[in-house]
This record gives sequence, C-alpha cells and structure tokens, in this order.
Amino acid sequence: MKLITVAGPPSSGKTSVILRLAESLGGKLGVVKFDCLTSFDKARYDAANVPVQVGFSGKFCPDHFFVNNVEGGVLWGLRRDLDYLVTESAGLCNRCSPHISGVLSVCVIDCLSGVHTPRKIGPMLKFADVVVVTKGDIVSQAEREVFSWSVKQANGDAKILFVNGITGQGAFMLGKVAESAHTITTLTDTRLRFTTPAAACAYCTGETRIGEGYQMGMMRHIEYDI
Repeated sequence: MKLITVAGPPSSGKTSVILRLAESLGGKLGVVKFDCLTSFDKARYDAANVPVQVGFSGKFCPDHFFVNNVEGGVLWGLRRDLDYLVTESAGLCNRCSPHISGVLSVCVIDCLSGVHTPRKIGPMLKFADVVVVTKGDIVSQAEREVFSWSVKQANGDAKILFVNGITGQGAFMLGKVAESAHTITTLTDTRLRFTTPAAACAYCTGETRIGEGYQMGMMRHIEYDI
C-alpha cells in the first residue's frame, strides 16, 4: 500500500483534491481524515465510494493526535486491501507537521489566501514534497506566478502543481506523482520530518484561570518594551 500525507489550512480544498486524485488513480484509494471538532467530509467520500475513517482530536493537539493514530490508520488500510491510503489533516495554526520521512507528503494551499501566506506556513509546507495550489482559476496568470514564487521562497525543493478541485484539471499530474510513492507495510520506527509543537503546561491539563500563579510547566513569554 502507498501512503500519502495531505495537509493544509482549512477550506483550502484538500478534500476536493483528494477526490479528484481518487478519480485519476487506477487503484483503490482510502482516506483517514484527522480533524479537531467536526467534519462534513465523510458524506462526500461516502458519495464517491471512497473508504474513509474520521477521527476528532477534541482538546488534544492535532499533531499529537495524528502521531498517536496514523499507524492504526495504516493497519486499517492494509485490512481494507487498499492500494493507496491518504491521511488528511488541517493545519489550523499553520504549525502542524504531519509529514513522515520516506512517505510522499502533499500540502494543499489556495492562492486566494494571500501572496505572503506560503512563507507564514510552517513544516506542513516547508517539508512537503508537493505543494498543490487550488483556486488558481479565479486569479490571473501573473498572480499565479507570483504565488508560485512565494511557495518557492518557502520550499525550494517542492514540486508545485495547480489543481482545480471542481473540474479536476491538474489531478492527472498529481496522480502520476502519487504513483511514485513508496510502498509501506508499517510505520513503526519511521520518523516525522519535523518535531510536533511542544507544550506541557497547566493549560494542557485543563487549567482555565489566567495569571502567573496558575502558569506551570513549559511556558514562553514575550519580552515587552517598557
């Protein structure tokens, strides 16, 4: 089974891109959707007859939730005899790092988010093998080129593909890249491409009160000018 990690900001078009990818690939594709509070994408995958599992992190860090559950997702995919397994996660703080060494990684970002946005996004774009740009049909060719340049500034090694989630234009090329993904049987002893966000403080364990007296553990403060 070939594993592909797909990440990107909310509403950037990840689900539409994955559905178009499923259409362009010859094998059976399944999806594990990682989200925080709620998701309506399962209905879209079910309508397209794409096997899907959905998990919600709730109050837990989405990155930690991903690491704790992705190997179980691989086992689920193997039991379903999938040819391709795609993990989908939203980088809600643009800091997420759900990419794994040796596993094809894709970051989806829409070009309406602002020309400087690629350089504001963390490991999910900077360590991706492929950056898929969506909604390029809404802007001019010049704007697409400027946006591509901004992506290159953030990740000079990534392959940049423009994919239209509505028409499917560009999904064929993404499918060709997906076909080159490595085959895996387990994720045991593999490594993330970047560390997950670090935090072990009172607020991690449920504290809600504000004040230095309630702040314990790993903290980080701004040095304000006087």
